[in-house]
Amino acid sequence: MGMLQRVKEGKFLEATLNMTLPEEQGAWKTESGISCELLGRGILKISPANVNSVSDNASSKDIVLSSGVHGDETSPIELLQQLVEQILSGEVQPIHRLLIIIGHPEAINLHRRFVDENMNRLFKAENPASNSDCIRANTLQVAVKDFFLQGEKDEQSRWHLDLHCAIRDSEHYTFAVSPFSRHQTRQRDLFSFLQQGEIEAALLSNSPSPTFSWYSAEYFGAQALTMELGKVAPFGQNDLQRLSSFYQAMVELVTKLVPNYQWQEDKLAVYKVTRTLMKQSEHFTLNFPDDQANFTMYPQGTLLGRDEDIEYYVLEEGEAVVFPNPNVAIGQRACLMVKKTDVSPEGQVQAMT
Repeated sequence: MGMLQRVKEGKFLEATLNMTLPEEQGAWKTESGISCELLGRGILKISPANVNSVSDNASSKDIVLSSGVHGDETSPIELLQQLVEQILSGEVQPIHRLLIIIGHPEAINLHRRFVDENMNRLFKAENPASNSDCIRANTLQVAVKDFFLQGEKDEQSRWHLDLHCAIRDSEHYTFAVSPFSRHQTRQRDLFSFLQQGEIEAALLSNSPSPTFSWYSAEYFGAQALTMELGKVAPFGQNDLQRLSSFYQAMVELVTKLVPNYQWQEDKLAVYKVTRTLMKQSEHFTLNFPDDQANFTMYPQGTLLGRDEDIEYYVLEEGEAVVFPNPNVAIGQRACLMVKKTDVSPEGQVQAMT
């Protein structure tokens, strides 16, 4: 049985990861009238049964749901496999155009974040075809570009949720990162969606970073987020029950024209980035354990790390560390410093301090 047939039967993940299967493309309709098109390995476009009437509605969206950009982050992959299976069986009836992506099949099969270099830093532009990470990032950029441009929707109606999970513990089991972009990509509805899904925190980036969600925000004005859903674990060992509220919110997002999301004051902790610590040399070190949890706060004046003759300290009370990783490549982010902030939810969500 080939790749296309397996996907038609709901085995999207199995077909994607079986590298012995030749890559196939093809279109079909489900019994419930949903139009599906397999665009390549791990890339599935889904259109609602009444796509023409829905697409004319001002409330309709073009939604990208991606997972597996880092190969060892398995719980989001399992969530999207579950969603695809329910859509293809007719149990879930999407009312918006969807592009569902399993990001990096080769890295997933290796149980590693990436093969040669961090693919989630390769979405600035077309990459030289120097390794499989670059080649796959190029493929995903083209797929997202084509999807958004074919949809002909305005920027506010484009969404991209790039689903990840953290490599370390966190004071917030789930949180989202809103990439910085030139566009108004922080709609209140987007953050109300996070509250509906019981996501614990959101982080407002203050500078560009060539991640997959940033690509959609920067180039297509999409309401885009990098979602951190728990902690890395092997397939079959994820506690998906802890993500059930998020999954239900995601189902509502794709099946309702105007989901009833209400802004709930104080339900979502919001952080702003105060500083980004960049690794400038091979001598960069952090002055705390490798397994330190995300959002850990340290007293003002605490030594955070060193890089040759540079020393980094906590500059103000309430600063916390997120994504500390001294093993990144030189020139990449080694740690974010963040601080909780009040926000104004009118129109665009903005930090007030």
